[in-house]
Amino acid sequence: MKGKLPKILGALVVVLAVAVIAVPGLLDQVVNRGKDLLRGGDLDPATAQARLADMVTEVQWREDFVTGVSTTAAPVEDLAATLPDIDTFPLVVDPGRKGPGIAEIFVSTEKSGKGDDAWMAEAALAFNQSGIRLSNGSTAQVAIRSIASGTGYQFIASGVYRPDAYSPSNVLWIEMARERGGAMPILADRTARNLAGIVMKEDVAAELEAAGQLDVPGIVDAVVQGRLTVGYSDPFASSTGLNFLISVLTRFSGGDPSALLSPEAVSAFESFQARVPFIALTTLQMRESVRRDGSLDAFVMEWQTFAKVDELRSGYRFIPFGWPHDNPLAAVGEPDALTVETLEAFAAFLTGAEQQSVAERFGFAPPMQHTSPGPLPDGARLVRAQKTWKSRKNAARPIAAMFVADVSGSMAGSRIAQLRTALREGASFILPENAIGLVTFSSDVTLRVPIKPFTSLHNATFQTAVERMSAGGNTAMYDAIAIALQQLLAYQASTPDVQPMVFVLTDGETNRGLDYSSLASTLKGLAIPIYTIGFEADVAELDRLSSTVEAASIRANEQNVRYQIGRMFNSQM
Repeated sequence: MKGKLPKILGALVVVLAVAVIAVPGLLDQVVNRGKDLLRGGDLDPATAQARLADMVTEVQWREDFVTGVSTTAAPVEDLAATLPDIDTFPLVVDPGRKGPGIAEIFVSTEKSGKGDDAWMAEAALAFNQSGIRLSNGSTAQVAIRSIASGTGYQFIASGVYRPDAYSPSNVLWIEMARERGGAMPILADRTARNLAGIVMKEDVAAELEAAGQLDVPGIVDAVVQGRLTVGYSDPFASSTGLNFLISVLTRFSGGDPSALLSPEAVSAFESFQARVPFIALTTLQMRESVRRDGSLDAFVMEWQTFAKVDELRSGYRFIPFGWPHDNPLAAVGEPDALTVETLEAFAAFLTGAEQQSVAERFGFAPPMQHTSPGPLPDGARLVRAQKTWKSRKNAARPIAAMFVADVSGSMAGSRIAQLRTALREGASFILPENAIGLVTFSSDVTLRVPIKPFTSLHNATFQTAVERMSAGGNTAMYDAIAIALQQLLAYQASTPDVQPMVFVLTDGETNRGLDYSSLASTLKGLAIPIYTIGFEADVAELDRLSSTVEAASIRANEQNVRYQIGRMFNSQM
């Protein structure tokens, strides 16, 4: 065989040489493909666009634009209107009975989850087993519902569901809930010590430190000047994201809470936001961007989470910011006297020496001290700050987005009905200066709504197209993504100052047309983020797709798809 190999290679060279002479341009293709292979498949934007154009010629797709536009659905005022049933968020500690003296508490997920995130859940079990007696002789018991701080706030502030008590990550949510939901007497200012921080690459931190800028004012100024890229999370959902937003506005208002939303502060915020590559739906999305040398130099995270991530223990710096994450405990409204007794006993139990020692073992023990940036703005200003963020976060660069909706046979029945409702309601969170289009896919791909600014008429067109979606056929997801990207590139060519992105909503695994491996290098070269909402879908596949270019993948089911889509559109659109 060894003797024959040179002859085979020689024959192959002759064949290639003849082919290059016979087919004009083939030499360039061979050379370019060789360069791609040598670079590990990475493509520059121009090559990626050319590759995409070639792929699109192989995709079965058509234009079938909506006609006979109907009236738009009634707008949804806020995310609370899309909240799922409260049982979507489980009781992780359940005494098995209800009534006076049995207190239900909303507890943020970093202390009511599993493993390293289970401190308060485990403390609640110990409390329930301790046999503490109330004034009527009954035993004090607590029920713990694991729910993110922002989601818990939405339930309380809207009145959709109110527990007896609430323990978010920080006091900002309690101030907002007081503004929207009435009395919120604090039973414990701190149940576990934690801090919000900016996690920064060590070499970047060293440069800022040498310049005397390794603090929030210096970091904010470095972002505005284009010397640093920082990512933060959705301030409607994330305690750390909300804290960061208020800290940035505090910097621009000179520490004066009354000037938090002054025209000068808001204008400066717009300049800052123009330098932020993306708003993250998850901490993982930000962390992966830094780890993979993506667009971010730094991102926000709580200390308790930072301390548990092995890969962050070297090469990264944690810089505290904002108001402390002291995990306060507050009563909601006016619980009956026995329930108040239970809550007060639980607060004393949590703040006692034994449970404080346990909390430290769970990571609630930042080694550094930190001083708040100033007086905390009142709840009314915090609520307005969220709304200002929503309206001004993309002021410098509007979004251009293609929605890619799965209408294959597996979506038939209640799934397609829920998706229609979720998309129509989600349209309420799309600002009119953004531009959107819609592609549907099953065995083939249909462009239903071309990309245009989201005027009232275009909104009506979009909602009509969504209402007429019906399910049937196979799942050509990557074919649809290719067409969506082509449409975005064409729109961007005529409107360059936009941020392009794709939203994929699917329940299935691709079984027709292009696949991830054939499209991956092109996606990286185009650098257009693809957000995915997996409707009881192949989560690993969608995670891989979204992580290709710094986007997020979230899980949804028929019970919460309205909320998940609303949350994603609210933060991104």
